[in-house]
Amino acid sequence: MNKRETVGLVLVMAAFAAACGGGSQPTAPTEKVTASDGQTQLETGGVYGEAMIEPLAGQSIKGMAIFAPTDDGKVRLTLDVSGAPAGPLAAHIHEHGDCSAPDGSSAGPHWNPTSDDHGKWEHSPFHLGDLGNLTIDAQGRGQVEIVTDRWTIGTGAANDVVGKSIIVHEKADDFTTQPTGAAGGRIACGVIARK
Repeated sequence: MNKRETVGLVLVMAAFAAACGGGSQPTAPTEKVTASDGQTQLETGGVYGEAMIEPLAGQSIKGMAIFAPTDDGKVRLTLDVSGAPAGPLAAHIHEHGDCSAPDGSSAGPHWNPTSDDHGKWEHSPFHLGDLGNLTIDAQGRGQVEIVTDRWTIGTGAANDVVGKSIIVHEKADDFTTQPTGAAGGRIACGVIARK
C-alpha cells in the first residue's frame, strides 16, 4: 500500500472509530477537497463511494462502507460494522439503493449485472455483489476488505457501485444456495452514495 492509499485507509478507519466510540452516530471521512467538476473527493484525489450502515427493525448493528480508488485503478472496499451478533454474517451489495422497508426488502435482490450464479467472491461463478462473510468478534465488530478492478465508482457503467445498497444478513453465506447463499433475513442496510 502506498502513501496515497494509506491516507485513504486512515480516513476510513478514523471515521469508523468515531462511529463506534461512545455510542455516537457514524460519521463520514472529514478530510476532503473539492475538484474542479464540483465533486467532493478524498485527499487521495479520487471520487469515492460511501454507505452508512444502519440497523433494520429490531437490530442494533451499524457501520460504514467506503469504496475508494487505488493508485493502480482498482477500487478498495472497506466495510466495518459494530453492534452485530457474534459469528459469521453475510454481506452483499443489493440492486436498489433503497433501505426504506423495515425488513430491507426495498433493496431488492443481489446486485448481479453479469447474470452469473451466486457464489464466493473471486471463485467463479459469483455475483459482483457477493462480498462474503463478516467474522463478527465477541465485541460485535467485524470487517471485510476487497480490492478489485471489477467495480467502478460514479461512472454510470453496469459495474458502478453507486446507487446500490449494502445489506448485512442474519446468517452466514454458504456460497452455494441459489440465489442468496441461504443467508437469512436482512439486519442492516446502507445506500452507496457518490461523495
